[in-house]
Amino acid sequence: MKQELYDLADKAIKIAKAAGADDCRVSINGERFVEISYRDRRPEGIKEATSRGLQVEIFVNNRYSLQATSDLRPQALKSFIEKAVASTRLLEEDPLRTLPDPKYYQGRKTLDLKQYDPDYKKLTPESRHSFVGAIEESCLAKGGDKVISVSASGYDSYSEQVLMASNGFDGYVEYTAFYGAAEMTAKDEGDRRPADYYVAIAMIRQDLPRPEEIGAEAASRTLSLLGAKKIKTETLPIIIENRVVGQVTSGLLQTMSGRSIQQKQSFLADKKGQKVGSEKLTLIDDPFIPGGLGSRTFDDQGIAAKKMVMIEAGVLREFYVDWYYGRKLGWEPTTGSPSNLVIPAGKRSVKEIMKDLGRGIFVTGFIGGNSNSTTGDFSIGIIGQFFEKGEIVHPVSEMNIADNHLKFWPRLVEAANDPYPYSQMRFPSLVFSDVVVSGL
Repeated sequence: MKQELYDLADKAIKIAKAAGADDCRVSINGERFVEISYRDRRPEGIKEATSRGLQVEIFVNNRYSLQATSDLRPQALKSFIEKAVASTRLLEEDPLRTLPDPKYYQGRKTLDLKQYDPDYKKLTPESRHSFVGAIEESCLAKGGDKVISVSASGYDSYSEQVLMASNGFDGYVEYTAFYGAAEMTAKDEGDRRPADYYVAIAMIRQDLPRPEEIGAEAASRTLSLLGAKKIKTETLPIIIENRVVGQVTSGLLQTMSGRSIQQKQSFLADKKGQKVGSEKLTLIDDPFIPGGLGSRTFDDQGIAAKKMVMIEAGVLREFYVDWYYGRKLGWEPTTGSPSNLVIPAGKRSVKEIMKDLGRGIFVTGFIGGNSNSTTGDFSIGIIGQFFEKGEIVHPVSEMNIADNHLKFWPRLVEAANDPYPYSQMRFPSLVFSDVVVSGL
């Protein structure tokens, strides 16, 4: 299959060049996935699909377009690409749209990122159903008579991609992906129906928790929300749980792209080299983590991947700058998108930190919310657990945090020792001081 994809990409580039394109970049993706969901102890949905598609980026006469097709028959592909070149000629000029200088392709690492599970082909329909059934059964058992509904699901896929450019780049990736998930809704006082979930994602199936653990964790999280109530508006410390830290961090990340900066939609645009957080905030982009969901040796433009420290001890060091917006800004390109994101873990557990804090909120989920990329202002609803003297007192809900990123991140005081393994964002739980939490 690998050679077949290479041959097809090479053919597509030759067709584009023959049709008059100055340059061309082709991406061909193939995927097979199976997804199964259970409810009421029987299959609710079964999906299986195989797909293959081609994207072609055309550069002609200082004009650019990206077009896609899933019809890869020889004559159909030839006609599609020729029409793509012809239609690109009709667009407005943009002389900054070119392929990257080939020097940025250099230095690509050759290593096994452990993203392909060699046992993938051994999966059977029976093993897939057994996995999802065990998730649901465990969630039902743990939830007991509080269960209103439980849904469980499992997914696995095999994917491969070839990226090839007319100025000398070619690269191939092959990877698998797996997840198991459960969601439970529970009976509570009055008409309250709290719900929570648990999901685990991995490139290698053995890296997932046991299905019984997934189901039980979803039920435990839902049961922990029973009897939730507001507290009075108060300024207190909060701990944001590892699995949801990324929802707050995204307000920073969306402003760290070259596109946001060039279009004047980033409150970080003029902050490079300046403090944007406390000394406890270090953010690393590491594309070389074995088994990482975002691991790679090149990005979608072919630029060789490299490990970068984006924020160091609170100081902003780098931006995500692709080739095009680098040219617009007059900056060196880095990469156009994040790979694996890491905030270094601390030494203490959440329980140990709670004991020292005494009184605060352990935030386990967010509801809605928005973040203004131009000003840094954000507002988000929270759910979680109120704790006092280091012990959980009761769950909280229908509360809100409104702040500004440039004021919020300087109040980061500690990272716990629990980096979350089932995400591209491998963040530990984070502790913030003096946060205004709005309630009653």
